[in-house]
Amino acid sequence: MRYFTNNKAEVYSAGVETHGVNPKAIATMLEDGIDISNHTSNNIDEYTHIDFDYVITVCDNAKERCPFFPTNAEKFHYNFPDPAKATGTETEIDEEFRKVRQLIKDYCENFAQEISKS
Repeated sequence: MRYFTNNKAEVYSAGVETHGVNPKAIATMLEDGIDISNHTSNNIDEYTHIDFDYVITVCDNAKERCPFFPTNAEKFHYNFPDPAKATGTETEIDEEFRKVRQLIKDYCENFAQEISKS
């Protein structure tokens, strides 16, 4: 998202559960030149003090379990597949991670274009 907003967006990432950053996600993003190896797995409760402009949930589980957020943020939702749940050969699993990476890139690019119009 930062890339598609020319670093104008301040981006936070959190979930309703913390599991650490998946090593396959780190490797997949590195293929695109993005190093997320120092990112952390944060819980949404860590960000309740921030008055967000937008909150984007990225899976149905998060949308259903997302706590009330004390903000006037505009909420968006897109149910991306969870590549960590992919099965098959290593190659097939790697391809699923790449597929989801592309879905996220496309979503972020479109989102950035839409909010720049408003």
